[in-house]
Amino acid sequence: MAFVAFRVLSLFVLSTAAVVTVIGAAKNPTCGSPTIGEPLFPLDRDLLQFALNLEHTECDFFLFGALGRGLDSVAPELAMGGPPPIGARKANLDATTKLIIEEFAYQEVGHLRAIKSTVGGFPRPQLDLSAHNFANIMDNALGYHLNPPFDPYVDTLNYLLASYAIPYMGLVAYVGANPNTNGFVAKRLLAGLLAVEAGQDAIIRAILYQRKDELVAPYNITVAEFTVRISELRNRLAMCGMKDEGLLVPRELGAEARMSTNILSANKDSLGYKRTPAEVLRVVYGTGSEHVPGGFLPKGGDGKIARAFLASP
Repeated sequence: MAFVAFRVLSLFVLSTAAVVTVIGAAKNPTCGSPTIGEPLFPLDRDLLQFALNLEHTECDFFLFGALGRGLDSVAPELAMGGPPPIGARKANLDATTKLIIEEFAYQEVGHLRAIKSTVGGFPRPQLDLSAHNFANIMDNALGYHLNPPFDPYVDTLNYLLASYAIPYMGLVAYVGANPNTNGFVAKRLLAGLLAVEAGQDAIIRAILYQRKDELVAPYNITVAEFTVRISELRNRLAMCGMKDEGLLVPRELGAEARMSTNILSANKDSLGYKRTPAEVLRVVYGTGSEHVPGGFLPKGGDGKIARAFLASP
């Protein structure tokens, strides 16, 4: 009984302190925000450093796609001597898409800088951004070999479909990390990263939705079907139920069970799906196992969390 009373009192004191801090900030406005508690906890660092595996993948894919050159050219200090990506090259993009992807690329440079300057980091891991890797992903998604093999760099539509496979993993990873992040500095960084990742994913999906009925040459498969199959593949690899949806869904899975259009992937309450680091690695590796590297990270991810999975059977 005494313990319960102590816990209640502790919670009251903490909540009172939080209210006082917020009210005090309102009475004495500054350009900053009220800070409550510790700035960073050990798990915060691990979770944010884990995200570098995804941010590096996005960054070089977008930089090469738009500019034909990568992080080593734009911000070499952030690569920290890591090996150059395998197979990345400039995509044949229309003028508008090129500008969108270039902006995404610079945003990812900023994300890398923000994470590494806040919690430290590691050299860019070995990335496989080759057409061969993307062809394997699409073959696995569709269940048969495409002929000719899918090439993300050949034109705008293929590049957008390849892009569909990347930022969303950062989005769900950040949603999953949120409840386990405690420090106010970590929470602020995580919220900022999530906001931009969600925006990138929404833009890619919106552009693809406008072309959802278009056949992807020369495969005679619609854009919408490609997205559905990619999402289904990620659900299979992650092995934790449906947390990924294409541009079209059965009506009962749409917003408020009233629509079959699905420009934003979300659950029954229209909240973003979440994934654990293990789920993310199963998808990014393309192996269905957080212990077996492959796919975008052929030598595995880096950071304490990814390395721990690689070290265990």
